[in-house]
Amino acid sequence: MPTDSKVIAVIPARWASSRFPGKPLALIKGKPMVQWVFEQASKAESVSEVIVATDDARILDAVSGFGGNAVMTSPDHESGTDRIAEVVRDRECEIVVNVQGDEPLIPPENIDRIVRPLLEGALESTVTLKILIKTHDELMDRNITKVVVDSSGSALYFSKAPIPWDRDEWGDGAMQNSSFDPLKPFWYKHIGLYAYRKKFLMEFEGLPESGLEKIEKLEQLRILESGFKIKVVETDLDSIGVDCEADLVKIEKRLAILP
Repeated sequence: MPTDSKVIAVIPARWASSRFPGKPLALIKGKPMVQWVFEQASKAESVSEVIVATDDARILDAVSGFGGNAVMTSPDHESGTDRIAEVVRDRECEIVVNVQGDEPLIPPENIDRIVRPLLEGALESTVTLKILIKTHDELMDRNITKVVVDSSGSALYFSKAPIPWDRDEWGDGAMQNSSFDPLKPFWYKHIGLYAYRKKFLMEFEGLPESGLEKIEKLEQLRILESGFKIKVVETDLDSIGVDCEADLVKIEKRLAILP
């Protein structure tokens, strides 16, 4: 995907975590997780530069140790987006990709998918991903964010709740005996990978926390509630997030079957 527009991918990586302190340096087949993410992001054809944004010298040293580029940021940021904004504020680029630091097998193709609309002149200043939900358990999982889009592919809403709600089929019950059909393209999981125009990212940083964001605990709702649009691109490539040490086993099992 050749381009004259400079695209920077930034991986926010902080040490503190209530469930998994030091997660970026957790070893997967002998390599720290942040290295896996860095190497996957570097494979994206659209990306000109990959930077790890951290608040901890141990992570900075680890990234430097494997030859990566890392930048120390303020320890006071409330979100990864704020950390990314600090890193790119004085850097020359047009597009910034927010790459989650806890997805060591992130498909590089997904990064290219969300960058492409911005390179092609999309009216939206933010692009993210969705993937079809295939099981009833996924739909009801409160740890999985769902997204609903309009006819042009812009996000209408994000929620941990099972949206849209099929009133006639599911009624007032909890869907144990629902007629959920995974082949119907209504229910989508949101994949937390974002591409921003830099100009918008600088504006987003200054937006106040919104009411819907506070209720749902989903930062992207601040964008929608402020009147901006988010383009949502479909993918068929999912990735596994690491929330706790047990998830590292899932990653290693996945690596064992990959070619």
